[in-house]
Amino acid sequence: MEIKIVLLFIIFIVASCAIIKESLLPEDELFITRKYVSNFIEYRHTCPERFGDPHIIWIKTTMKDTYGKISAYSRDCKFIEGEMLYIRRIYINAGVGFSYWSYQIESNDPEKYYTLS
Repeated sequence: MEIKIVLLFIIFIVASCAIIKESLLPEDELFITRKYVSNFIEYRHTCPERFGDPHIIWIKTTMKDTYGKISAYSRDCKFIEGEMLYIRRIYINAGVGFSYWSYQIESNDPEKYYTLS
């Protein structure tokens, strides 16, 4: 009787591990994704309304030709007109039980990126 219980327990563990392993996405797809948005045209800067609020830039692109569709935290924008822009999604694990997704707009230059608001 005890051998049957132990055998069932081992089969249950092996089966559950096999199911979990197949259901996980590859790490690249789960944690970092990058999507082409369009080409940069220009930007506008908005000063904060109250002291301590962030500075925001409003980015105008070839796809979204009106301001207000894409906004990011910054005082200025170093993108060059015609530069290809991408939105990257990054999973941030900030400790035990605290994790979140962060989005940023970037170009092919790794030094030019801004966190989306």
